[in-house]
Amino acid sequence: MNSNPFLQVEVVLLILRLVAGPTIFWHGYNKMFRGGKIAGTARWFTSMGMRPNGTIHAYAASLTEMGCGVLLLFGFLTPLAAAGVISLMVVAGWTVHKHAFLIAKDGFEHVFLLATVCFAIGSLGAGRWSLDRAFGLSEYVGYFLGCEWLGMLITLVVGIGAGTLLLLTCYRPPAKEAESNS
Repeated sequence: MNSNPFLQVEVVLLILRLVAGPTIFWHGYNKMFRGGKIAGTARWFTSMGMRPNGTIHAYAASLTEMGCGVLLLFGFLTPLAAAGVISLMVVAGWTVHKHAFLIAKDGFEHVFLLATVCFAIGSLGAGRWSLDRAFGLSEYVGYFLGCEWLGMLITLVVGIGAGTLLLLTCYRPPAKEAESNS
């Protein structure tokens, strides 16, 4: 049996992008256009302690999710798209999904899984069937096992850094939550 392990990795990366991209996009679309729309999302963000204005964060989160979802789907600027999702998951994990592991108990399993999948995609690159490859960008982000760690560094440093910076500058937990954590 003569199989090509690199082709297998290409197929896996494509499948991951085809699942992760639309999933992330749908989260943003829901915040923007469904349920309570931006106004409801803004009230929710304000209630959890996002300052100075929940509307700013509602638009930022929605547009980032939709934009990163599309970029991941098509495999364009992949480490930056993955970093954007990781940043969102850092904020979501810290503000909402911190009470347990299972999401049924407000846990972080969902955000952890999405962040990990995006870490893998951003680190390895989008693969053969991507806009990064079509435009020659994949050589600059350590395409596969080329030992060029740039894709992984961009994904982790920008993703975790942006999420952490947003939390430090804009997250002020409501008083009763702050008291119960003391």
